[in-house]
Amino acid sequence: MRHIPSLFLLGAVVLAPALHAADAPMRKPGLWEIRTETRTGTQAMPGPMTMQMCIEQGKDDLTAEPGDAREMRKRCSKMDVKRSGKTTTIDSVCMMDGHTATGRTVISGNMATDYRMENTTRFNPPMQGMQTMSSVQTGKWIGPCKPGQQHGSVTLPGMPGMGPGGEFRMDAETMKRLQEQYGR
Repeated sequence: MRHIPSLFLLGAVVLAPALHAADAPMRKPGLWEIRTETRTGTQAMPGPMTMQMCIEQGKDDLTAEPGDAREMRKRCSKMDVKRSGKTTTIDSVCMMDGHTATGRTVISGNMATDYRMENTTRFNPPMQGMQTMSSVQTGKWIGPCKPGQQHGSVTLPGMPGMGPGGEFRMDAETMKRLQEQYGR
C-alpha cells in the first residue's frame, strides 16, 4: 500500500509535460473518475488504480498553477501538439533529473463525459532502471465536486487503513509538495 502514492506521483510526473501543453484539451469541471493502468517496459505495475479528482473551471492541468506550467515547459526542448477532430496528439522531449524523457500522448474523447489518454515515455539513460513507461488512462465525468473539495483534490477509494471510509485523500497543495520532493 505504501507504494500507491509514489506510483501515482511517478505517473503524474511523466504525464505532466503532456498535460501542460497549451493546446491540450480540457476536461469539463466537476468530479472525474480516472482509471490508470501503467507498464514499465513489459511489466505491468500494481493496479489498475482508480481515483476521483475534482477539476475546477479553467484549471485542468493536474495540480500546477500557470507558473508551474511555464517552469515545466522550460525543461522541454520539444512540445508538439496536433489536433484532429476529437483526438489530440502530443509529442514531447523533456529533461527530468538528468534523464531525457521522450514521450507521445494521444488523448481522445469528448472531454465533457469521457476521455482516453495513452502515453508512452522513453528514458535515456533509464530512470530508476526504467527505459520505458506506458500508461492508459480513462476518465469519466461523474458529477459536481463533493462539498469541501478543491481543484486537484484526489481520492483513492477502497484502501483499507488509509483514512475515513478506507480512502486515501490528497489535496492539490500536498500533491504539489510531494511532486517537488520527488523531483529532487
